[in-house]
Amino acid sequence: MIVAPTARPILLVEDSPVDLDLTLRAFKQRNLANPIQVARDGQEALDWILRWEAGEPLPLVILLDLKLPRVDGLEVLRQLREHPVSRNLPVVVLTSSDEDRDVTEAYRLQANSYIVKPVNFEKFIEVAAQIELYWCLINHPPR
Repeated sequence: MIVAPTARPILLVEDSPVDLDLTLRAFKQRNLANPIQVARDGQEALDWILRWEAGEPLPLVILLDLKLPRVDGLEVLRQLREHPVSRNLPVVVLTSSDEDRDVTEAYRLQANSYIVKPVNFEKFIEVAAQIELYWCLINHPPR
């Protein structure tokens, strides 16, 4: 098991039960030490801002789907970047969309990375390993 220097949580914003299960299984198989918090739509993701203001630990990284109910992922990203408590949090867009306009807009809104979800589990394990290695072990995020 790779043990992260800090066990800060990862916020996974994902509405698809299949993709949520796939992501959680991939991280479990990698023995990820960081707890995973889940928001199942864009509004749930934005509700975390109040919790962080109240003193809950900031996530190490936010994994953000774009195609979300209630509030879409690009709007979530825009609001995260506008709020002082979440402005500097690393946000990795993890989505099925490979449309140029989504990629361009995500980076315009200061996404830190854009990853298109692989469709098979073995490739998803590889993506989870890369996310874990870089965002949980190598990267030094703001506190």
